[in-house]
Amino acid sequence: MPASLSRESYKGARLLLVHAHPDDETINNGATMALYASLGADVTLITCTRGEEGEVLVTDLAHLASVHNDTLGDHRIGELSDAMEILRVKDFRFLGDGKEKFRDSGMMGTPQNERPDVFWNADLEHASDLLVKVIDEVKPQVLITYDEIGGYGHPDHIQAHRVAMRAAQKASWKVSKIYWNAMPKSVIAEGIDAMKAVGSDFFGAESADDIPFAKDDALVTTVIDGNPCVQQKMDAMRAHATQITVDGPFFALSNNLGLQVWGNEYYSLVQGDKSEPFNKDGRETDLFAGVDF
Repeated sequence: MPASLSRESYKGARLLLVHAHPDDETINNGATMALYASLGADVTLITCTRGEEGEVLVTDLAHLASVHNDTLGDHRIGELSDAMEILRVKDFRFLGDGKEKFRDSGMMGTPQNERPDVFWNADLEHASDLLVKVIDEVKPQVLITYDEIGGYGHPDHIQAHRVAMRAAQKASWKVSKIYWNAMPKSVIAEGIDAMKAVGSDFFGAESADDIPFAKDDALVTTVIDGNPCVQQKMDAMRAHATQITVDGPFFALSNNLGLQVWGNEYYSLVQGDKSEPFNKDGRETDLFAGVDF
């Protein structure tokens, strides 16, 4: 167990994550999920769409794309299941729990985004009511989702944020702490410098200011040291094979900076009290710090 955590066991702790597409959970929170699950916490993942509009990075699977067979969503269900097995997360569901289905909205301004069945066009009150049922069932002390711009502006990420925050507001069960995913500009800047040093780049960015999901360091309240579980996270990323390639900048970063770039996961606390333990930068190091369970 990392020394930064406040307890030996997290039995009785309950963590709920709300994400837009399969693979978002592993990229953003894979080490956090695996760490707390390994220490006895109950981890529940709600995924709002099946990622039908994702780009297919595996040539042999190109036929799955929405412009061809439109079966990518079904395939990504399997990828998500494989990833969750690696992270040892047993409770993972889609919003609506199979009784309702929200389609991937695609990027803002595209024809896909205009379809009536996409998540972006879902009624906020209805969609949040579906999540309220999960909150009142699971009774999480901690909730993780995106910030108000969905990290980088994807419609489904923004809608997932809206649904999660509205559901937390309406639920009978009151969540003690709510976090939004965050990535400090200083960490992004370090990554960009490391990539430049080996003649590569980070999505073409010249500086952290060019990265939409980079947050001012002052807004990042919390860091989880998930390095004991970083190999699980990397393996879970590989399970999302249609979406993540091992020779892309994500994996290059792991080679150039060491696996810590994937093991440390960052958050902004937006509801609840920031509590000890803190690291040298004054950031929380335990999502459940100050929470009774």
